[in-house]
Amino acid sequence: MSGKTLYDKVWDAHLVGQRADGQSMVYIDRHLLHEVTSPQAFEGLKLAGRKPWRIDANLATPDHNVPTDNRAAGLDGITDLIAREQVVTLDNNCREYGITQFDILDPRQGIVHVIGPEQGATLPGMTIVCGDSHTSTHGAFAALAQGIGTSDVEHVLATQCLVQQKAGNFTVQVDGQLPELVSAKDLVLAIIGAIGTAGATGHTIEYRGSAISALSMEGRMTLCNMSIEAGARAGMVGVDDTTLAYLKGRPFAPSGSLWDQAEAYWRTLVSDADAQFDRQLVLDAASLVPQITWGTSPEMVIGVDAAAPDPRAAADAQEADGIERALTYMGLSANQPISGVSLDRVFIGSCTNSRIEDLRVVASVVSGKKVAKNIKQALIVPGSGLVKAQAEAEGLADIFVAAGFDWRAAGCSMCLAMNPDRLQPEERCASTSNRNFEGRQGHAGRTHLVSPAMAAAAAIAGHFVDVREVA
Repeated sequence: MSGKTLYDKVWDAHLVGQRADGQSMVYIDRHLLHEVTSPQAFEGLKLAGRKPWRIDANLATPDHNVPTDNRAAGLDGITDLIAREQVVTLDNNCREYGITQFDILDPRQGIVHVIGPEQGATLPGMTIVCGDSHTSTHGAFAALAQGIGTSDVEHVLATQCLVQQKAGNFTVQVDGQLPELVSAKDLVLAIIGAIGTAGATGHTIEYRGSAISALSMEGRMTLCNMSIEAGARAGMVGVDDTTLAYLKGRPFAPSGSLWDQAEAYWRTLVSDADAQFDRQLVLDAASLVPQITWGTSPEMVIGVDAAAPDPRAAADAQEADGIERALTYMGLSANQPISGVSLDRVFIGSCTNSRIEDLRVVASVVSGKKVAKNIKQALIVPGSGLVKAQAEAEGLADIFVAAGFDWRAAGCSMCLAMNPDRLQPEERCASTSNRNFEGRQGHAGRTHLVSPAMAAAAAIAGHFVDVREVA
């Protein structure tokens, strides 16, 4: 009998039982809540006369709808009535049921996928769910972390269990050393470009290899964050010294003898040497260059030294039509070099790239320089209030402001058009977020996904440029 994968180990440890229809019941350790997908779930509980099954398994914060300026105004700063109602409803539900929440004025407030790890509420071996697709972020800690829909949010609140079918195992093996200023964001975009947005459908990805081991926890979170963009149910990285060093001493993490017991178990959370995977992708990290998406899907990505594709070179008519449609929407021409494409806005933030490591890289690129005059807005939004405070204490915020960036409070911001930070029609944006779908950042807006270093370089140049040549 072959050994177990990391996914198999966490799944087996949480399997409650198998149903007659082939679905499984899995116990959930941590449930993260925000203001957009929880109101209907709480209302469903009340209508059914139920209460949350395990209060201390839940942690909440508003993030999608909160404005990133005028934060001192609190709820009064939310001008959209629906957004305000959602945030107020989260406040009321958490207060009624005694659920821990970092509200809009709490210094710990932030994007839910930033505050979980930051607080040590995300721990190895956990099963974690949230009504948000990028819950896969938490898999960087060897947790099985998945996004769920609103009906499942209600089900988990009521039962502390999730019904689903077991996924297959997909390993992405990345060895070698990433070149300087080529980051985890470039790596995950290259992976999605290689396998497509449906490439890992029905699977959980485990990222392995020397290049993965060399990543910081911030880098691993970026990698796992966009696993969903590759079609995967979740992404995971095994536990090592880097994992444990990040977690030790965090507020929700165990301490003393409990830490010692936990660490002994956590160190087993790696795939066995003889574990079998259903699918595999192998990449050489040293061959990668900074990546930029050119189209309207994360799989439409090229290196900074490449050009937009030509529909005439497509494999079939369907592919040619998809390329043509994307080029038209993005206002690009076939064979147009991506480097040199002019921009209107730059957004640095989101649950993909808004942590302190990301901001330090940005500061290193823009220090002593100025945002180009053609850039209407260069926005930097930290992932949490604690990241904001740390960036200010380190002097990073001063560098951003001196360069002409707009330094904001924590929130999802321009990642998606659910708050005041959004693109106008046909505005072109270099974004460190995770999705470039049509209208994602605003009606008819044009989004190019890049790393923080590439976004910073583009803000200074006013157009796409290889950060390795200007940093």
